[in-house]
Amino acid sequence: MTRTATVVGAGIGGLATAIGLRRAGWTVTVLERRTELERYGAAFGIHPTAQSALDRLGVGDALRDHAVPYRDAHIRTPDGRPMARLPLERIESKAGRPELLISRPYLLDALLAGLDAFGDVPIKLGERVTDVDALAAGQDLVIGADGIRSAVRTARFGDRSGPRRVGTVAWIGIADFESPVHGETWGSGRFFGLTPVEPGRTNWYATVPEATTAEELRASFAGWHDPIPRILDATDPATWIRYEMRHLYPALPSFVSADARPASHVPTGARPAPVALVGDAAHAMTPNLGQGACTAILDADALTRALAAAPPGPAGIAGALRAYDAERRRSAQRTALGSRTLHRFMSTERTRLRDAAVRLLPG
Repeated sequence: MTRTATVVGAGIGGLATAIGLRRAGWTVTVLERRTELERYGAAFGIHPTAQSALDRLGVGDALRDHAVPYRDAHIRTPDGRPMARLPLERIESKAGRPELLISRPYLLDALLAGLDAFGDVPIKLGERVTDVDALAAGQDLVIGADGIRSAVRTARFGDRSGPRRVGTVAWIGIADFESPVHGETWGSGRFFGLTPVEPGRTNWYATVPEATTAEELRASFAGWHDPIPRILDATDPATWIRYEMRHLYPALPSFVSADARPASHVPTGARPAPVALVGDAAHAMTPNLGQGACTAILDADALTRALAAAPPGPAGIAGALRAYDAERRRSAQRTALGSRTLHRFMSTERTRLRDAAVRLLPG
């Protein structure tokens, strides 16, 4: 008997989940509130564990076609002195493959191509979900992959957990030349990152206090080491992307919900579809550990593996959702907490103590 699911959100987590469900034989529909898919070009770091998950979803080769390895990166002071080496060599040695960096549009293209290969998974754009119970009617499962302001999460878990500001804003962009150095530079209350993204180009990101405008950004880093000022000069401010850094707080008690409504509110004979959350809808985090895309991919992989192994019927789906929550919730929430903690450490104005601690890190 065919099982049906609606995935709300066509970002990384939503598309990966749709692929996994379709590979497991489900009938899938994807809803996206935007009228077109976002195509902005920030670079994502893809950890080896997430690469393995993409391999299981059948899109690992497409990822590697456009990704570049991330190696030899340091944490520096604003005058350019190295304080520590990022643990990229240890990651590669342990996993047998390097961390990869890929432009967001390329990763989206890989996932879209993986979904298009089935030929029967519609992506409906401009669909804003306002009634999750109505959406769930007749479905076996609803997936909330609709980001930090998730309508699916609010409908089933209420609004206690929601976006929380952290007091900083991030600016990101891509310069059309290759930086001679990679890694992060930590100053007082601000930091700047440089990574490869594809040959001849450099991905950069800057985190500064919320009040900093685009006009002030270049001045904020004017005295920092080369090539930071050149990177900012080489990119048109009209192409810079700005977002206020937020995370989901407090942590959710579960990533799944069989049904949040009281039994008296469920129509006689109706079986409301259960809900599972993936990606930012479940655990939005600051980007300091570079794990946002990875955790969404790992969510999608874990959820769809559990559902593929589940026996038919509501009891099988319920058991799969419990297994997914057990595998992913604590792990993802630890990553989110670690990223938020690192953000505070990186953006502190007490730089002497912070820098002394960083210099104690293994090389």
